[in-house]
Amino acid sequence: MNLFRKLFGNKEKSAAYQILQFEGESACKSQQELLERYGTIALEKQNTLGNIVEDLSWETDLEKGTIQFAGKATFPMQVLGTLSHSSGTWMWAWANAKSDIPQNLLQQSLILKQYGEDNGIDILTNPEFTADDRDLHVIGMIASGMFNNSGYYLADYGRGIMCVTIKSEDIDLDYHNSHLDALTTFPRMISLYDINHRRALICYLKQKGYQITENGAQLTAIRNDETITASFDDLNRLSQLNG
Repeated sequence: MNLFRKLFGNKEKSAAYQILQFEGESACKSQQELLERYGTIALEKQNTLGNIVEDLSWETDLEKGTIQFAGKATFPMQVLGTLSHSSGTWMWAWANAKSDIPQNLLQQSLILKQYGEDNGIDILTNPEFTADDRDLHVIGMIASGMFNNSGYYLADYGRGIMCVTIKSEDIDLDYHNSHLDALTTFPRMISLYDINHRRALICYLKQKGYQITENGAQLTAIRNDETITASFDDLNRLSQLNG
């Protein structure tokens, strides 16, 4: 049974333009909720993309809608927006009328805008705002997780940084959804971002295909013959993670 329902689209529309969430799961109402729901799975997948493109030169072809690394690996992309080095401001691609970015490369950014309007999330609806590299990673992770992308890439072009998402079956084939990765990825996530540990871990493990049961401060996640256990304190902070 498919545990996901698709928003903003239909079966004829590319999955790259659809937001995924579990049946019965309500829409997120803040940047914090988005990061808790989608950030950790995006961080895990980012490791796979990083292993492929790390330290390689890049070049985009807006007409073809692709980003190419070292003249070899070429992947489809969506443009989310840019961060200006001089002004320290982020501008969403849908708001950048001077960029001449083809409409087909704006689809994910436009869907995020609509999601933000529907749910009152300022970061998704403000055309331009003060930001830094950390904000770029948050935007990239949220978009990567929401659209089930292969990852995001921060392309520094001198005057600024363009944030794009990448979806490629070739990259996804290298992503192994490892049981052991959860034991390193989640601790890294909570060391980087101030999030609700319990909510974020539940979302992450569900997205990795685990069945979750909770008993007070204890959580058990089972996938086939693999088991992860976690315990939390009174503030829902992770106190133990085993698998």
